[in-house]
Parts: sequence; structure tokens; C-alpha cells
Amino acid sequence: MANVLYDKGREGFLDGSIDWDTDDIRVCLVASAYTFSAAHEDMADIGANDNGRSAALGSKTVTAGVADAADTSLTATAAVACEALVVFQHTGVDATARLIAYIDTPTSGLPFTPSAGQTVNIAWDAGANKIFKL
Repeated sequence: MANVLYDKGREGFLDGSIDWDTDDIRVCLVASAYTFSAAHEDMADIGANDNGRSAALGSKTVTAGVADAADTSLTATAAVACEALVVFQHTGVDATARLIAYIDTPTSGLPFTPSAGQTVNIAWDAGANKIFKL
């Protein structure tokens, strides 16, 4: 599969409920057991496949419709196979934390199996589309 935006993420950008450069945007490491669906709406749809979350992304930019941010890290919660990252709008409640992007082809590192408690460094793509392009 290739990197893709969730339908509710696209909707959020169009209706103004997601503001990339000012909202609290985070990334989640997703276990391989998760099956992507463009219709998934929020972190509750990720459920038990959540294998760790970052803090809020910093230094976010939106130049030319390209979403970018500073590299980040998270701590893996379990030693399970992981094959993707999910970018989401953090609200503090999984049932309202809107899914934005499913990323399974970053610059390198996926799929892999982290150790429980391992710090996972996330280096965003330095190419033209960075994290994703609208």
C-alpha cells in the first residue's frame, strides 16, 4: 500500500476543523494487525493496534500544500510487528482524535518490530511531499 489520507482527514482540511500548523498533531506507531480503511475516522478505530504515540509535532509548515514537521520520536508500548505510522489530530479523547494520514512508506525503517519501551525515532521524508501533500 502507499501513503494515503483518511477521508475524515481530507474533510477536516476542507471544512477548516483541522489546521495543520496550529492544531496539536501527533503520530502513532501502528501494529501490523491493523487493516487500513479510508473510512476510519478517529483513534478509537486504531484501538489495540496503537503501539505508541509521539508528543505534539513541532515546527509544522504548510508551504505549497505540503505538510511538514520536525522529526520526532515515540516510545513503543509492545514488542509487536509494526508496519505504519498514523498521523492524527490530538484532542485528548480517542473517539474525537481525527485520523489524518496513514504512512507505510517513509524514508526507511518500516516494517519492523520494536522492543517494548524502545524509543522509535521518526525522520520525515525530505523529498518534495515531506509528510504528505494535499
